[in-house]
Amino acid sequence: MKLNVEEATGLARKAAMSAGANEKIAASLANATVAAEVSGRPAVGFAHLPDYLEGFASGRISCDAQPDIDFPTAATIRADAKNGIAQLGFDLCFDRLVDRAKQYGVALFSQSNSYTAGELGYYTRRLAGADLVSIAVSNGPALVTTMESRQPVFGTNPFSFGAPVANGFPLVIDQASSATAFVNVRDAASRGEPIPDGWALDRQGIATTNAQDALTGMLLAFGGARGANIALLVEVLAAGVTGANWSIDAPSFEQGEASPGVGLFVVAIDPKVFAPDFPARLASQIDRLIAKGLYVPGRGRKADDIVLKLSVLDAIRRYFPSGDVAV
Repeated sequence: MKLNVEEATGLARKAAMSAGANEKIAASLANATVAAEVSGRPAVGFAHLPDYLEGFASGRISCDAQPDIDFPTAATIRADAKNGIAQLGFDLCFDRLVDRAKQYGVALFSQSNSYTAGELGYYTRRLAGADLVSIAVSNGPALVTTMESRQPVFGTNPFSFGAPVANGFPLVIDQASSATAFVNVRDAASRGEPIPDGWALDRQGIATTNAQDALTGMLLAFGGARGANIALLVEVLAAGVTGANWSIDAPSFEQGEASPGVGLFVVAIDPKVFAPDFPARLASQIDRLIAKGLYVPGRGRKADDIVLKLSVLDAIRRYFPSGDVAV
């Protein structure tokens, strides 16, 4: 099925509401889902939407959560997602986060007790659109290990960095602390394809290239101890500072009725406090790097038409009473 942005947003919103979510939650999730598709991250777009739908239906995600929001200091915002989606709390605080960052030069957003954060670039890309530099981190249920531990100790613990670029797409870096994102392993397993060596261990802690064994095993941190250090850094900010569940204490995002209860931590910086011409300087520097053959992430955009795989449509269709997903 090929959809434009408006049609895709409508489909995602209707699917979330059909799974039980209220209108505000459905709208927030739909916007984030389509944003991932448009930015070229389909693995955390519609392919990830059925995880949310099943979460609503099973009770892992609150269908009517209203985040609690307060302001511990002038430049900080704290949200309790109340076992809902991470995107809604951020959406509700976005304007105030931007205003505070521009007033004080830097502002912090801390959120606890949510489902996993989805595409982390969604948060930094939006802040780059408001002319802010930002860093976002989030944790999730423990899926990641090291060759020394061979026990799940961290989530995939992604981090994202965003920065505004004059007259162009923002610079957005979005990657997991694991050798790959969990959704990539699950996608390979669904196609019956092997995964690269160094991505995962099986449940016995033995290295594997079998995607199905990896799903019941553990992912590896990228780069050995260096990747594990970054996963730990993310964990301290996303779970420790926010007061959310540590990854080893977080319930599954795929099974059961309990929310993962994990965290999201965002730093928003106004670069013009220090360098008034920052967006233009960054644009010039990126051009120089590209001329030297460097790949710069976040520089492209998919066509507005979004193509949904039949398998994804089938997974979404289960939540419509009539089975009709027509938009």
